[in-house]
Amino acid sequence: MRRFSRHTLPVMILLGSLVLVSPLAQACTNLLVSRGASTDGSVFVSFSVDGTGLAQLRISPASTEQDLESEEQAVRDWTGPTYKVVNHMNEFQVAIGETTTNGRPELTSTSGGLTYDRLMFLALKRCKTAREAIKEIDRLMQTYGYGSTGETLSVADKNEVWIMEIMGKGEEKGAVWVAGRVPEGYITAHANMSRVTTFPLNDPENWLYSPDVVSFAVQKGYYDPESGEPFSFRDAYHPNISRLIQRACAGRIWSIFRRAAPSLNLSSDFYRVVPDAEPYPLFIKPDEKIDVRTVMALMRDHYEGTPWDMTKGVAAGPFGSPYRYRDLTWTVDGKTYAWERPISSQQAACTWISQARNWLPDPIGGIYWYTPDDAYTSCFAPFYVGITDVPKAYRSGRYEKLSRESAWWVFNMVSNYAYDRYSKVIGEIQTVQQNQEELYAAMIPIIDKMALERAKESDEEMREFITNFCVNQGDALFQRWGQLLDEITEKNIDGYVKQEDGPPAAVGYDETWLRRVVDEDPEKFYVGESEEH
Repeated sequence: MRRFSRHTLPVMILLGSLVLVSPLAQACTNLLVSRGASTDGSVFVSFSVDGTGLAQLRISPASTEQDLESEEQAVRDWTGPTYKVVNHMNEFQVAIGETTTNGRPELTSTSGGLTYDRLMFLALKRCKTAREAIKEIDRLMQTYGYGSTGETLSVADKNEVWIMEIMGKGEEKGAVWVAGRVPEGYITAHANMSRVTTFPLNDPENWLYSPDVVSFAVQKGYYDPESGEPFSFRDAYHPNISRLIQRACAGRIWSIFRRAAPSLNLSSDFYRVVPDAEPYPLFIKPDEKIDVRTVMALMRDHYEGTPWDMTKGVAAGPFGSPYRYRDLTWTVDGKTYAWERPISSQQAACTWISQARNWLPDPIGGIYWYTPDDAYTSCFAPFYVGITDVPKAYRSGRYEKLSRESAWWVFNMVSNYAYDRYSKVIGEIQTVQQNQEELYAAMIPIIDKMALERAKESDEEMREFITNFCVNQGDALFQRWGQLLDEITEKNIDGYVKQEDGPPAAVGYDETWLRRVVDEDPEKFYVGESEEH
């Protein structure tokens, strides 16, 4: 393995994963897996970070003094130690993901305050457990205000994982919130739409909430305690969900649940906005226990195999592409239409999976599986939270300037090549992707064991070992993805596919798509009867 000189990376502003992000970053998907639902007792959180921006993998180092990356009072008031963070996972295996839910517009803060991403980062820098992180996020919001709209967080550590929903208070400082622990053996997911409805008010082991979560709703007229109905967070703070939001958001929950637990036979009716359809449960038990490869697979979805399979129909084009360029909606003859909104999206800046394992020391137990760009056309690589450096290509690049030295750019170049030639090249991409991820999954138990042996000698030797492993694997994957870009470009050129033997073969078009071309204007392309007739 390559040895290298280690150096300290700069402290990142906010979460350190996105150099540039537009408002589209609000459209994300998270999957949460409890210890009891995983094959080996791991806790998982996955996060597709959707938005126009260049993603980088960065380390924010620990400090024994105040964290001085900002002059904000919320940072300066902290006198305790701060912890190392690898993008969205810290050195104690605490990980936090999010999706924006918006909610009641009148509850958006008018007086400023800490935004959700700042809250996430500060909690990761300061907290050793998920419960500590929830408590610190609450303290910060009540002390300094909350500066975002409705938000759903995934907050995990090596023992448990929580779903936390937050809503601002408009002109009042602070926020109302509720957090539920995912039961052992269960999973949940969220995707830009509030998920928590009713919850017990007397179960602090599994449910936490702000003291005024109910009384504030009563004060605002969002909930009538005399109605006889139990209090529902979503009904109070995220009511009147539009058809578009329900289609775009509930569909992703349904697709994760239908694949993880087909035995439940969950109806698509709520996703398709059928009147009086039952919303999807907050927690479900998967039919089979889940490993990291399953999480990767669940984050790769375009509704394949359903009536809304995005690889089918005229919208998929002649090569069955599941990607639909923005805007999400469009209007024809005064009527508004919308594309399906899948989990796998071309707008993903990166996708990550945190894996927390309580039977190993924290530097080895926490693995941050990371890929630039859309998970479907990219490849996850493992990064232990104990590492001291990351591959140069993974922390390089600018959104404004193409660079073959940047992992984000190279992965995007492969993805973008696939979007318009999907059926012709996706198989080659998936072969490399699956081979690499299978290799990593097989290597991790071996590397774990070797790292534990080195830890007996010294902590420094263990960290150098896992850093060398992760940097070398990341470098190798970056080189392989650049090679893949060259291979698919060389092979698929000018509407031909080069053959190992013989001349290039014409690509041609799918018969179903050609029939649609003919149906649109039967005379336009007609030249005569086929020889078969």
